[in-house]
Amino acid sequence: MNVRLSVVLLLVVLQALLGSCARHTGLQHPTDKLHDLIAALTIDEKIALIVGVGDGKTPPPGVPVYDPKSGISIEDNTTAIKSPLFVPAVDGQVWGIPRLGIKSTVMGGITIASTNPKDSTQEVRYTAFPSETAMAATWNTPLIEKVGKAIGKEVLESNVDIMLEPGLNIQRNPMCGRNFEYFSEDPLLSGKMAAAYVRGVQSQGVGAAIKHFAANNQETDRRSYDAIISQRALREIYLRGFEIAVKESHPWSIMTSYNKFNGYYTSENPELLNTVVRDEWGFDGVFMTDWDGLGNAVAKLRAGSNLMMSGSDTERAEFRAALKDKTIDESDLDRSLEYVLKFKMKTPRGRGYKPSLKFDTNAHVSLSRTSAAEAIVLLKNNAGTLPFNSSIKTVALFSKGSYFFVASGSGSGESKPVHSVTVNEGIKKAGYQVVKFLDETYSHFVDTILVNNRKVTDYFYRRIIPFHPELDLSKATISRQVAESDIAVITIGRSGGEGHDNGFIPLDQTELSLIQDVCESYHAAGKKVVIILNVGGFFETSGWSDLPDAILHVWQTGQQGGNAVADVLKGVVTPSGKLPVSFPVKYSDIPSSGEYKGDEGPKTAEVLPVLYNEGIYVGYRYFDSFKIPTAYEFGYGLSYTSFEFKNLNLSSAVFNNQILVTVTVKNSGTVPGKEVAQLYLSAPVSGIEKPFQELRGFAKTKLLKPGETQQLSFVLDARSIASFWTGKSAWVADPGVYEVRIGASSKDIRLKSTFRLPNELVVEKVHNVLYPFSLLNSRLDEISVNRKK
Repeated sequence: MNVRLSVVLLLVVLQALLGSCARHTGLQHPTDKLHDLIAALTIDEKIALIVGVGDGKTPPPGVPVYDPKSGISIEDNTTAIKSPLFVPAVDGQVWGIPRLGIKSTVMGGITIASTNPKDSTQEVRYTAFPSETAMAATWNTPLIEKVGKAIGKEVLESNVDIMLEPGLNIQRNPMCGRNFEYFSEDPLLSGKMAAAYVRGVQSQGVGAAIKHFAANNQETDRRSYDAIISQRALREIYLRGFEIAVKESHPWSIMTSYNKFNGYYTSENPELLNTVVRDEWGFDGVFMTDWDGLGNAVAKLRAGSNLMMSGSDTERAEFRAALKDKTIDESDLDRSLEYVLKFKMKTPRGRGYKPSLKFDTNAHVSLSRTSAAEAIVLLKNNAGTLPFNSSIKTVALFSKGSYFFVASGSGSGESKPVHSVTVNEGIKKAGYQVVKFLDETYSHFVDTILVNNRKVTDYFYRRIIPFHPELDLSKATISRQVAESDIAVITIGRSGGEGHDNGFIPLDQTELSLIQDVCESYHAAGKKVVIILNVGGFFETSGWSDLPDAILHVWQTGQQGGNAVADVLKGVVTPSGKLPVSFPVKYSDIPSSGEYKGDEGPKTAEVLPVLYNEGIYVGYRYFDSFKIPTAYEFGYGLSYTSFEFKNLNLSSAVFNNQILVTVTVKNSGTVPGKEVAQLYLSAPVSGIEKPFQELRGFAKTKLLKPGETQQLSFVLDARSIASFWTGKSAWVADPGVYEVRIGASSKDIRLKSTFRLPNELVVEKVHNVLYPFSLLNSRLDEISVNRKK
């Protein structure tokens, strides 16, 4: 028996033994055994493990691919397919090597929901939870960790190994079609929410892939634009959320983005992948590319990308040619294989896990409803319009959006429930009557739109209703409904999607006329009007927000959105959501609006530079520092009760390593509710310029009864008070007085206190990398001038 065959047999036995005793937490293979496994691989096998397969190249479910010559395979996935209730969303796979006991790996997520075909009334099997922006609106990390745990369980039991979520790019501009997949305009809120989500998913023994790394803030020309960003803006804004998620949740994978930034494709940038993420942040997972991105496979490998997705014969040929002409060495493959194999061996398939095809569907649906309700933000509530009082029995539901709920945006991050509970259905289930004429008229209108567009591809099908013109009702028709109802509700629905920068579309004239006419008619009779915004993110409200009596922003909250809305309207749930994005008065107030072209911009194969001239001044950092008015500020959200903040205490008046901040929140109102305490820090301006204030902590109370109190605590460590100093390539805290500002929003500051840092503190030195190759029109001088006035 030759040595190579002996090694192979030993490894097969080892793999079988390890698989039989694998635990849910995954295996940790000794490095020497991993090296033995790599040594047993042929060149073709090594390339196969680095170049994945997917995007239509994956064989149909239940059809294995096996090459007898190379021993490379994709496993038969019939286990899940045998049940009509399971439709795994397989977006890609990584080959397996049967002769060495290496299993294939399935990537995807539960983006497809299916019902029992014999019982159309049965709840969907896979649960459509709220979108990431809606999750961030809860400001509740323990809740989002529970959501992640439920999603992870569904991924595990559906025979999928890694969830290609969550997205956590910064919402730089509301036009971006994928904003619904991203948490916030703020990196701390984004990072903390992503970390909670990932911890929940991975607690079930499956992986998560945070994405799209990095600076993927637009969809127009997303495969060719070059984001030109200062080192400081990168470190403080666009990389910070990813850094928090990596350090606090240890994701199994990071997916690079399509775009370039500062001259390089993200997947071809060794400074980004190796220097920053691996060396500085300590990331030990797999870098996978986004599906079929531009660039060169060899360049990606050399830069630190480990897994080329979705994979192609061209990429495999590139590796073979590069090995032949010595552009790369076999050891280059081996370095990536260490990460890939460690990743594969801790997946469910790698551990030999057999999915049960069972999970607690009812519990997950209930959690979806709970998280959807907690995400809802009460923007306006004049004279206690909400919750509905006991005199309200019949509701007039206007607009097509009341009869078709937008569960999420479209594309790769879309949740696809077979049915999303509409506002109409939710209100009826809550015990209210709905005006029959409106119910029949709008239901027929929605059905007609869908029937007339039944041949449209699935990608666009779910966008048809929100993008279709509103039904134009005459004012006379509207007026006739007043006597038939006790209150009016109008739902405005919007969708955004991958590959399109139309995430923000303001009201058209028909919608505006509908709001005006309904408000005039109902107010003339002394009755109230409520507007529901079923949209992914920021929506322009300044042109009409004075008309209705109440406004609810309900985001895109999955399959239970309509029931969650009804819970808040009825008062079963007291709203506690807060805005994770600022609502400017008008779109042109957004600092990136001048450079952001959206879907109207050019579509070109040329690499177009996009200048991030606003630097660190994104979202509330810009509005607060420049004193630009907002319609609704970052962190804003009303409640049916009231809260008092008191007893702000700092553990020390002088900073030394860290400061503990505590504050007491009291429910001073008449109904139970939750409140979010937000800690903003205003830093001294000495060595470098600073925003007026920055979010440095947040915490949400439990459900407080009237009169009940809860103490919340925050820890400010050295990194919390530091800013990135480009010239020093370091995180530095300037000496001086720091103001701790505790509030219910970025503008509703209730308590203040100060501490002092006696001397400049260099918190962390980092590598001088990722600098832009183009000049940016910095706004720092303008900020400085305004500060001195």
